Amino acid sequence: MTRILFICHGNICRSTMAQFVMEELVRRAGRVDEFVIDSAATSSEELGNPPHHGTVSKLRAEGIPVGRHRARRMRRDEYESWDHIVYMDAENARGLGRILGGDPDGKVSRLLDWTARPCDVADPWYTGDFDATYRDVLAGCEALLAAL
Repeated sequence: MTRILFICHGNICRSTMAQFVMEELVRRAGRVDEFVIDSAATSSEELGNPPHHGTVSKLRAEGIPVGRHRARRMRRDEYESWDHIVYMDAENARGLGRILGGDPDGKVSRLLDWTARPCDVADPWYTGDFDATYRDVLAGCEALLAAL
């Protein structure tokens, strides 16, 4: 069983998008029994909130099921529970550093570092461009699944 935790700042846009995209890719590949997939935040700003309406709209437009989810913050004691902790941008990396205090097992990676185009996934909370975020998230999730 491979356990993947996607991380972004508030856990309402990018990390939830990645969670639902990865769940659907795994389902389509017939590999549901091989994975546990979740998402969390580095901040406490959106705790308890559902996925952003822009994320929900984009996923539905792409035929990706949107599961039940409420924003939560990652805890230090979760580190051992995950095989891969996959963040979206440099700010998330700093947040994870504060939460985890290190990555002794090399579990933490940036989503688009799994692709041939390593860079940050832009935050649609600020850009308003959920299409671009979806393209990046899909590319990253496809590459991550292929590597696993």
